[in-house]
Amino acid sequence: MFSLNHLICLIQTITIVFLLSLLPASGHSAEPVKPQSLGGQPIISLLEPEDKDGKGYRLTYRVDVPLAVFWKFKTDFDNEFLMSNALILSHRLISHSGNVVVTENRYSTKPGKVFRWQTTVFPEQHLLKFILLNPQETDQKFHYGYIQLEELDQKTKVTQVAYFDFFGASFWVHYPFYGGMKHFLKHTAKWEQDIIHDLKDRYN
Repeated sequence: MFSLNHLICLIQTITIVFLLSLLPASGHSAEPVKPQSLGGQPIISLLEPEDKDGKGYRLTYRVDVPLAVFWKFKTDFDNEFLMSNALILSHRLISHSGNVVVTENRYSTKPGKVFRWQTTVFPEQHLLKFILLNPQETDQKFHYGYIQLEELDQKTKVTQVAYFDFFGASFWVHYPFYGGMKHFLKHTAKWEQDIIHDLKDRYN
């Protein structure tokens, strides 16, 4: 039997989930972030997949190193520095054939799952397109997107767009606390902004 306190907690949880589901989300046509409006803080916009159910986001942030340096950092797939990110438990390069790379990651949010990513590299456009190869094994329906790097006054503008669907995706997208999407994305952007300063001589 539920106690009165348990019942109150359950009602509060349901209420929070309902209110979060009512939060406004930007549609697929959300305007890209203009370079002049891009400061040190990451900017997150919500998107909707064009042809599927699910959710999406656009993450935009600035990194204070030149484009050539950050591109080498982002395309160093056989590395150990990713484990300095508290959200990443393991990283492994599986294969690298031409401009197609396959890697495996484990994340602190789902430590028992191995995420196998395929990344296609387009050097001339400074573009990375990624797709999750094993969505069923990681309790997802799909997960794909791209990372676009652009020169910005001797610095680098990073735009990451992703679309995904899994049970609880809507709640995760709107959850404003630790473990939610915004926390995950802000942490990742801040980690990259910090670690590149330690590694920039390696990629200069």
